[in-house]
Amino acid sequence: MKKPETTLERSIPISPLSPLVSTVCVPKRVKTAEIKFGPPRAFLGNRFVYAVISQRARGLSIGINMNPDKVCNFDCAYCEVNRDIPARDRTVDLKVLAVELENLLMLTCQNRLRELPYFATVPEDLLELKEVALSGDGEPTLCANFEEIVREVVHVRSRRRFPFFKIVLITNASGLDRPEVRLGLRHLASEDEIWAKLDAGTQQYMEKVNHPKDLTLRKILKNILLVARERPVVIQSLFPLIGLEEPPVEEIERYVERLHELKQDGAMISMVQVYSAHRAPNRPDCGHVPLKCLSRIAQRVRDVTGLRVEVF
Repeated sequence: MKKPETTLERSIPISPLSPLVSTVCVPKRVKTAEIKFGPPRAFLGNRFVYAVISQRARGLSIGINMNPDKVCNFDCAYCEVNRDIPARDRTVDLKVLAVELENLLMLTCQNRLRELPYFATVPEDLLELKEVALSGDGEPTLCANFEEIVREVVHVRSRRRFPFFKIVLITNASGLDRPEVRLGLRHLASEDEIWAKLDAGTQQYMEKVNHPKDLTLRKILKNILLVARERPVVIQSLFPLIGLEEPPVEEIERYVERLHELKQDGAMISMVQVYSAHRAPNRPDCGHVPLKCLSRIAQRVRDVTGLRVEVF
């Protein structure tokens, strides 16, 4: 008997269809775009572990740079990583990683982060540790020793020298089907999270925003579905201002359709994060979409899919 076809196995529209509504984002030119700046990741002098105040985490995020080699199969218009500067390390040294992570966790637990210049004026509530993020200067799921790194971070947590912390994998979803990654994800607890990127509803717009290298939108959607059928995922969607233009209405409709198809096919989506470029990108034609536009996108997602959406 032929296996029933899921919505994701059907063709993804290549050309935008007529919009279902006209109340999302009317493309327009914006005179200026505000980009929010934060401390550089290397200000601690560490090789693999850094600390930032994360808007979406609502506080302190300790990051693990899974890709010190800066390898990524996306070249997003809003990416802040400067790949013209040679990488210091090619791979993650697990021993160095563990020492840097424990040292930063100790500073956090002892409330000594304020001694560092970049955190001197940060409000107290934002210095509370919200997560340890598997992220960095490339795509984490392409990391050759992904499973070893996840296991090491989980081991640091399991020793109980510090209060329990949530681990968050921030990914473009392209490598979620890799055996090494699948093995690593087994180490995560139910409290941990996977944040999967979905910035487009059509292949054309994905190529415009993400500039993927030999990747299709269908591949990304199938990988999200693969994991989201096993555990809840957070969908992270960044809508940039490109060439002073907001995302087209038709594209937003296709994006909402992709989310609806994922949900219909059994994806457990705990939340959709709708946001824009908050850090300085390397491309001068990329900027921040107005909050009004982001709010309209979020409301359209709620109306069509019933999913929980937050705007940042």
